[in-house]
Amino acid sequence: MTTLVFGHKSPDTDSTGSPIIWAWYLNQIKGVDAQPALLGEPNTEALFMLDHWKLDKPQIIDAPQAGQDVVIVDTNNPAELPDMINDANIVGIIDHHKLVGGLETAAPIEIRIEPLACTATIMWKMIGSDIAQMPTEIKGAMLTCILSDTLEFRSPTTTQEDKAIAWSLAEDLGVDMPAYAAEMFAAKSDVSAFSEAELLRMDSKEYEVDGKQFRVSVLETTSPEQVLGRKDKLMAAMPEVAQQDGADQVLLFVVDILNEQATMLVPNDLTKSVAEKSFDVSVSGDTVVLPGVMSRKKQIIPNLKV
Repeated sequence: MTTLVFGHKSPDTDSTGSPIIWAWYLNQIKGVDAQPALLGEPNTEALFMLDHWKLDKPQIIDAPQAGQDVVIVDTNNPAELPDMINDANIVGIIDHHKLVGGLETAAPIEIRIEPLACTATIMWKMIGSDIAQMPTEIKGAMLTCILSDTLEFRSPTTTQEDKAIAWSLAEDLGVDMPAYAAEMFAAKSDVSAFSEAELLRMDSKEYEVDGKQFRVSVLETTSPEQVLGRKDKLMAAMPEVAQQDGADQVLLFVVDILNEQATMLVPNDLTKSVAEKSFDVSVSGDTVVLPGVMSRKKQIIPNLKV
């Protein structure tokens, strides 16, 4: 039986690249029949990675079949996975997020969760000396994942291990890392083809705070004006997206990669209260700038209050 490797819904670069990396490892090193998969269309940066390194886009699935062997990467949160995920046969989890709970397995499994910025960093450590056999395009995916999740080492989630592994990969590949990162971020910043609803869901996580259900959306960009120029339409789309997704409110943070700050949209009293209580700011309009805020995992979600 083929083992499917996939990450969370609304795949970003790490959740697109890490299934490719690990499926290669299972197939070529461990002798396990494995295929990467996605739970949705990848974002523009992930598509850039696939095109740049000439990688095939993994198959897009709604859910694995009951009893299907699966390895889950870049998440361990059932809310970010298909509803019937526990009907699959989960054989492994590789992640860099906090342990949520709720996944069930039929037998003991291999789990690797580390406080690093990127799943691909963990995979580099797990693959070890076998990385010498890894083809250029897979190493390229690994480098792209690390640069994406660390925002080229600007994110506070970045560790020395992430940096060292990225530099090692860049040297091996002969990649000018700053120039390559700039290309990646330019691709990520081009959101002109997406509707407001798609933007609100593109890179988002479900999170509950004191009984309130939030869809916490982050758009990382080197051109924040492209997104903020659409703020009225984005705020108008929030109620319908929230209703369709079973949330009380969408919280949108536009992360300015180069200036290392986030702008939060403030369409109503609830979001104003969340902004002021969570980030110790005073809100006077429909946006608020949060200096130094770059990471949803480390700086946004842990601080949310209502």
